[in-house]
Amino acid sequence: MTAQALPYISFLGFLFGSTLVASRFSVGQFQPTTYIGLRLTMAGLGHVAFYTLVSRRYHWPTDRRLWLHASVLGVLGTAVPMTSIVTALQYLSSGLAAIFITTSPAITVLLAHFFLPDEALNRRKAFGVALALTGTIVLASSGESGLADVGKANPLGYILMLVAMTMGGASSVYVRKYLSDYNAFDVASIRMFVAALVVMPLSALIIGFDLHSVTPSGYVALLYAALVGTFAGLLLAVYNIKRFGATAAAMTGYIVPVFAGLGGMLLLNEQITAVMLIGVLFIVSGILVINRS
Repeated sequence: MTAQALPYISFLGFLFGSTLVASRFSVGQFQPTTYIGLRLTMAGLGHVAFYTLVSRRYHWPTDRRLWLHASVLGVLGTAVPMTSIVTALQYLSSGLAAIFITTSPAITVLLAHFFLPDEALNRRKAFGVALALTGTIVLASSGESGLADVGKANPLGYILMLVAMTMGGASSVYVRKYLSDYNAFDVASIRMFVAALVVMPLSALIIGFDLHSVTPSGYVALLYAALVGTFAGLLLAVYNIKRFGATAAAMTGYIVPVFAGLGGMLLLNEQITAVMLIGVLFIVSGILVINRS
């Protein structure tokens, strides 16, 4: 990673990390599916506005194959993992959730071994995956929650994060197999739009649409997560990949836990414990081994 890329990578890490903190704050006021539905809807409208304002350079995609595969990605790679993560934040701190998210590349490499014939595991990658997963086992076996008022975490939080990371890894493999030839922003726009169309109606039908507990600060947190953390963060992520390459852009994952952990500690009275530091050491070491040239 070049020195020129560092400010962009760090800022994106701040956007994603602070969005986790905003989401952790919001779960006390919104039902998780309502929160995700509103967040996806706002971000989706941001994508529509983007295509409208820059119509000379970007045109709303109409390719049927793109819509088919990006729609699958929207449901399984966006709606399910985002809802799982926000629901898990009822039981885990934003910093701990960010640490679990860091394992996503290891899970992606493991899934790619079985579903992508040109990305088989070698000894180095297998060792890296083992290191990273050891970190998650350390965290889960300790019962760590990262919350000051919770002694032992509800195992449901770990299960939901595992679901989110597995679906996230599977979506990366799916993109590599079916969508690598398409514009990244077009793919992201459709998956966001479809995810919103799925989550919002289902949430209103099954959970209802009750916002009476939401304070003005809750709406501010939602707006920030939707437009700054999700929409603007996605634009910056695409920009980073195009300008600095996928390897440099992937370094964002190491920075997110720093901002999420510090933000949660300063704003939400969350904890950063020795067990969390040991877990992240295993995970980051594993990912570095996997990515080593």
